[in-house]
Amino acid sequence: MLKIFWPIFFVIVAIHGNPVSETRRFPQDFLWGVGSSAYQIEGGWNADDKGESIWDHLVHTHPEKIDDQSGADVTADSYHQWRRDVQMVKELHASTYRFSLSWPRIMPGGYMNHVSTAGIKYYSNLIDELLRYNITPMVTIYHWDLPQRLQELGGWTNPEIIPAFKDYARLVLEMFGDRVKLWTTINEPYQICEMGYGLDYMAPSYKYPGIPSYLCGHNLLKAHAEVVHMYREQFQKRQGGRIGITLSSSGFAPRNPDSAEDREAAERGFQFFVGWFAHPIFSRHGNYPKIVIDRIRNLSKEQGFTRSRLPEFTQAEIHRIRGTADFFGLNTYTTYLATTNGHNNTGNFPVPSFDHDMGIIYNHDGVDWPSSGSVWLKSYPKGIYDLIKWIHHQYNGPEIMVTENGVSDRGGLEDYARVDYLNSYLSAVLDAIEDGVNVSGYIVWSLMDSYEWKAGFNEKFGLYHVDFTSPERTRTPKISARVYTHICKNNGINWSYRPTLNKEQLVAMAQLPAEDLAGISGAKANTGTWHWCWSLTLLVSLLRRVSE
Repeated sequence: MLKIFWPIFFVIVAIHGNPVSETRRFPQDFLWGVGSSAYQIEGGWNADDKGESIWDHLVHTHPEKIDDQSGADVTADSYHQWRRDVQMVKELHASTYRFSLSWPRIMPGGYMNHVSTAGIKYYSNLIDELLRYNITPMVTIYHWDLPQRLQELGGWTNPEIIPAFKDYARLVLEMFGDRVKLWTTINEPYQICEMGYGLDYMAPSYKYPGIPSYLCGHNLLKAHAEVVHMYREQFQKRQGGRIGITLSSSGFAPRNPDSAEDREAAERGFQFFVGWFAHPIFSRHGNYPKIVIDRIRNLSKEQGFTRSRLPEFTQAEIHRIRGTADFFGLNTYTTYLATTNGHNNTGNFPVPSFDHDMGIIYNHDGVDWPSSGSVWLKSYPKGIYDLIKWIHHQYNGPEIMVTENGVSDRGGLEDYARVDYLNSYLSAVLDAIEDGVNVSGYIVWSLMDSYEWKAGFNEKFGLYHVDFTSPERTRTPKISARVYTHICKNNGINWSYRPTLNKEQLVAMAQLPAEDLAGISGAKANTGTWHWCWSLTLLVSLLRRVSE
């Protein structure tokens, strides 16, 4: 009886404004970080001798494809404000800063015949400044900003991208590997391939579903493997670093948990979204998941193709790709409810297409989970627990590093919804750790407000507000920055730590643009929903712990 009474008592106290003061601690060597990417924050799109990227090309030639018709020519101007960026990481007491290198800033045309001294110097200075403050740089070699000249040759659908990427990676490993000990080759292959070549949602903005996305993924996996083998053979022993890949997936839950069909649909979601790229690298036998191979082959035949739209690996390629990661980088934000699409294509997906091949309908219809500044993002903390556990069991317990997790709003400094999201998701991550999953670190997305791809500047993910109207792109910490500082300093989450605006923030808020003030009122309006979600998450966590 007492086991039931105390958790309920604690939650009642929390709901009435006096939350439990206990700090839930993470393992002592847990890595805390914040993240960004080059195109989203750097600006300086044509500074010095930087080349054009596919995103530069897209926003300059088709601004109508961006929600606010903006571009990232200047964005947060981190090409000039990088010292302030490092100070922000230091203020947060984060141990790690995850950022990406811009391929066209380092190799303007994508090839070794033109290497930018200015580009190399920029990243070298940034790395040195981080190390000066004992901040570990975690470097992503490729985060979506392909040199436009390579795209004109077919980009990731052309096998010639493999040696080009290997040359680029060799250069940056030679230049920075003496100081960088954490590397990821590629960020979010699904977004690169399916959203870039299949859905017209990301650069290069093709809309050709069902074929080029699989060609892209095939070449991308081989390029990743070649870089990892090169690193292990030529650099790792003397540089002492580690290398992995960052994969993305939402969570999937059956719309009707009692339906075997819906449970199978959720499993297919994991196999397609995670397994497409994880299975060749992390599974015991390599190659794509059997269900992915079989479904695409069978549907291709039904559609009149003479061979599967999913390319086949040779046995030598399967062997070469398998095991090419020292850790599993995971980006995740939300969870979807899944049900089977069926032969009548209720989801009305293009035929052929990735979604039709997967054969599930996944969305947030009918859920009352807390919303965000992005239509695709609703909070369901158990989703990250289920996803991490799925990876753990599917791939024999790899080291998992959460390389992106966060939530958007539409602006402002009083981002209590973000505070609640972070506490809730971190609590779920800690539940997974306590259940034996090897999660070694957590990196918040993102350090500061930045250019959010197709959403432009409409969606804000940052712990720091950026005034995009000021010449200096002034950065101001939000409430969430102070909470994340508390988390990093204490190596744990404390639900009761909910600071109010301090003097610096009040002064900054008085100078915010009108659209950011509107964002503040929107955030306040959503706080009630978040408060109940937070209380419920606390109840579930406490009930789970006292029942053990």
